[in-house]
Amino acid sequence: MESLERDPLVVLCDVARLVRTLADARAREHGMTRALWMILVRLDRQPGMSQNELATLIEVEPITVGRLVDRLEARGMVERRPDPTDRRIWRLHLKPDARPMLKEIAKARAELNGIMIADVPQKDLQVAVDCLLQMKANVSDTRANKKTA
Repeated sequence: MESLERDPLVVLCDVARLVRTLADARAREHGMTRALWMILVRLDRQPGMSQNELATLIEVEPITVGRLVDRLEARGMVERRPDPTDRRIWRLHLKPDARPMLKEIAKARAELNGIMIADVPQKDLQVAVDCLLQMKANVSDTRANKKTA
């Protein structure tokens, strides 16, 4: 039996936890949380998402997203707009005041990537990313197959 230090699942979870801890600290430096940052980044990439869609992406309950969006709305970074076809749904959009924070998030992301990949040869990094993408596809396929079964 392989030791836990070399178990891919354990190592992946450890790296993810450590990176989340560092990201939490960076977000706190700006009076934010990692969850708030995730919302801003997701809305920057995909404007007009509903709170339910966003909750699914960031893996929290819709009520939690609602509270987080309330906080971002109070800071002038996000606005809710009515859905043109369904009056029960609010679409989320970034406001211009979110731009400076998105720049800080990009800086923190670059910094965290730099920390994570320090001393990893470029060729090894490419192989590692390819492996991680394959693992992601494997797990995604498994989830999709269970949903249809």
